Amino acid sequence: MKRVEVFTDGACKGNPGPGGWGALLRMGEHEKELSGGEVDTTNNRMELTAAIRGLAALTEPCRVELYSDSKYVLDGMTRWVEGWKKRGWVNASKKPVRNADLWHDLIDVAARHEVTWHWVRGHSGHPENDRVDRLASDEAERIARGDEG
Repeated sequence: MKRVEVFTDGACKGNPGPGGWGALLRMGEHEKELSGGEVDTTNNRMELTAAIRGLAALTEPCRVELYSDSKYVLDGMTRWVEGWKKRGWVNASKKPVRNADLWHDLIDVAARHEVTWHWVRGHSGHPENDRVDRLASDEAERIARGDEG
């Protein structure tokens, strides 16, 4: 099984507002950058989308080391999701889980791989995190300006 590193980040100009996501996939010496965004979204939705798109870009099952500065994504996948499933997608406060559509997508795409989830401190000089932060921020800025690409 191939080993891949995936670095992800999301950004939003306002929350909600125009948002962007970025992902960097690395297998050995090979790298691929991905990015995109939405006109009206939230930072959490962009963080989730970055992880979904990064994992979905892998064309075969892989051993993935996924790095994110989002505790929301990491805690969701490593601590909260099993409880949400047991409670019928209701959180500990007895309210519907926010962004359940994207959580379902992330669970599905992650299931194709052996994913190890890693948290990195954002804006701390981590080169890959800084790189995907720039991808996400550039997309959010582009959408805020109304550029089509």
